[in-house]
Amino acid sequence: MLQLRPNCECCNKDLPPDAGDALICSFECTFCRDCANQRLPGGRCPNCGGELVKRPVRPADRLAKNPASAQRVLKDHAFCAAGE
Repeated sequence: MLQLRPNCECCNKDLPPDAGDALICSFECTFCRDCANQRLPGGRCPNCGGELVKRPVRPADRLAKNPASAQRVLKDHAFCAAGE
């Protein structure tokens, strides 16, 4: 089951479980669409080089039994800090 991480690991933007602009790679690294398009080299995951795809939305009625992760992940990528 996907973790549905709560934030962009580049800019720390909140990405709730139903966020339409959340992107993930196959390792579940999570980024917002703005960072992927404007900050990430080639629009790819800076951790693994993988493709970033739209994160699926977990139906609200399933979140109660299978909640999204509350653990925030924020990485110290130089190109992320440059945009602040």
